[in-house]
Amino acid sequence: MTTEKKKKNIVVPIILGVLLVIGVIFGITEWNYYSKHVDTDDAQIDGDISPVVARVGGYVKDINFEENTHVTEGQVLVKLDDNDYKVKLEQAQSGQKGATAGVGVAQSQIIATEANTSTAKANVAAARVKLNLAQKDYDRYANLVKDGSITQQAFDQAKASKESAQAAYQAATDQYNAAVKQVGTTQSQLAVSSNVISQRQSDIDFAKLQLSYTDIKAPATGIVSKKNVQKGQLVQAGQSLFSIVNDGSIYVTANFKETQLEKIREGSKVEIEVDAYPDQKIQGEVYNFSPITGAKGSLLPPDNATGNFVKVVQRVPVKIKIHPSKELLAKLRPGMSVKASVSTK
Repeated sequence: MTTEKKKKNIVVPIILGVLLVIGVIFGITEWNYYSKHVDTDDAQIDGDISPVVARVGGYVKDINFEENTHVTEGQVLVKLDDNDYKVKLEQAQSGQKGATAGVGVAQSQIIATEANTSTAKANVAAARVKLNLAQKDYDRYANLVKDGSITQQAFDQAKASKESAQAAYQAATDQYNAAVKQVGTTQSQLAVSSNVISQRQSDIDFAKLQLSYTDIKAPATGIVSKKNVQKGQLVQAGQSLFSIVNDGSIYVTANFKETQLEKIREGSKVEIEVDAYPDQKIQGEVYNFSPITGAKGSLLPPDNATGNFVKVVQRVPVKIKIHPSKELLAKLRPGMSVKASVSTK
């Protein structure tokens, strides 16, 4: 019995000693790790998600993709019925033809009015010659009537001829001025017609643009998700149809406590562990920091100036670029939970 008691007395201290050594080693290891790393499990995979929105309304004619499949940028994914938009384009083109014809008419009118102006100018010159002749006859007859060389009747005829020539000259001048103004008016009409052509061309361009929007294309290369459209459905302009998770846009958003940010710097190395694939480690680096905390950017941010105040440690989103293998990158999905460990050496 004495020997057994001695054995028990020896075993217990040994066990306690081993546990103490294990505890010391564990404590030193943990202290050494956390003195050089900052961890958080409040992190997730993120990525650039491009929403695809209908820019014009219409009935869905064809759908050229399946949900959760890969598509390429520029690929036509949805085709809307475009008959209405083709008719609008034809109307715009007809309007341009009418405007072009109006320009042709205006140009013809300019040619005609310019010809009338030349005729009126010649008439003015002819009337001026007749007026000069009548004026000379009148001046000569006025001298002759004084000494009785001619009769009063002859003088009156000369006077009448002069006045008639003056009236004809004035009429020819007025007609010429009116013709010149008519040319200016016709040129203004031509300018208006030319502007109408420009407007009709704008209508054609707009109609073509609207017609092109009936082909709904992929804005980026990636995987389609959140499909919300069916064949035969009437969609409205601005309606969201589906989203595309862009290839190569995967990154990590880690929400670190504000008390952890002191040792984190841009470019710091990060080790990522994805919950779905715990055996595969991903290397990354800190890219940038959010300018506001997560609570401040929420739909209803807290207002500490009202009610009783309880201090709560805030979290700041940190964007982390990652460098996974191609095989793992194909498996990662935005929203997956991860654990991020930032090296603070």
